[in-house]
Amino acid sequence: MTNHAQPPADPYQDLPTAVISDEFSEAATTLTGFCNDRSKGAATAEEREEWWDKVMALRNSRRAVRAHDWDQPIEHIALWARKIEELESSQRG
Repeated sequence: MTNHAQPPADPYQDLPTAVISDEFSEAATTLTGFCNDRSKGAATAEEREEWWDKVMALRNSRRAVRAHDWDQPIEHIALWARKIEELESSQRG
């Protein structure tokens, strides 16, 4: 019988806060870049405004996270990673 190690339920449980903070910033920066690029390349003023509103909402979400909070950055990282994947998929296909 093979004993396969299971990944931890929380992949962040053993990471220092600084690493989580870096991942949080990286995800926010990547998603902001996608939204900003979409805003700049928009076909209409309405579409440009819609993407720019997402940039501003992301900025506000990022600023609202408390400095020593553990759960909020992790929740945002997961949410933003899914959005980044969706945007990357839409570019490929």
